[in-house]
Amino acid sequence: MNKIWNHRWAKGMLFALCLLPLLGLAWRWEHNQLGINRIETVARFTGDWTLRFLVGVLCVTPLRRLPGQSGLIRFRRMIGLFAFFYGCLHALHYYAIDAQFNQEILWEDVTTRRFFIAGLIGLGLMVPLAATSSRAAIKRLGGRRWQQVHRFVYLAAIAGVVHFFWQGKAALWEPIYWGIGVGALLTYRVGYWAIGAWHRRKKLSSASLSPPR
Repeated sequence: MNKIWNHRWAKGMLFALCLLPLLGLAWRWEHNQLGINRIETVARFTGDWTLRFLVGVLCVTPLRRLPGQSGLIRFRRMIGLFAFFYGCLHALHYYAIDAQFNQEILWEDVTTRRFFIAGLIGLGLMVPLAATSSRAAIKRLGGRRWQQVHRFVYLAAIAGVVHFFWQGKAALWEPIYWGIGVGALLTYRVGYWAIGAWHRRKKLSSASLSPPR
């Protein structure tokens, strides 16, 4: 499979695939196929795809550890940037179409509507991820600090699920399913880290007990 992931056209094909949802939405908007309340449809659509891309970022690490899948790491940055892109579209649609640039409505939502606050936190957490996604940022921050910053993606995914759950507009089970998925991916990371830490301690303990040569 690594031959496929490392193919020179692989990133271009992924880029096109990531844009397909937006192109489909634009076509449906142009042809009035978004239902009675198309403003709500667009808001749900862009929010759903933001969460899908966030979960996609979280899926890359466990999948790339499977045999022959290490090349998947090449796509993590692009998937993360598309999560931010769709998140910005989601926020811009609310501000420009739903709130119509009304600062009073915006302030009321920021201070009183908890689902709005959760969404704003999630988008805010994605800003430093997008801003430090380049190789130059990795060199500037250093590998360890860069990894610490990019752990914000875990919090962003949690905030996205909470934002979805607190809206209460869709069937209750859908955000719960998303929450289970995100929880499973985070549990995997905790377990992987714990097992790795246990092996390192065991190795150090064995080395300290070994007789000197």
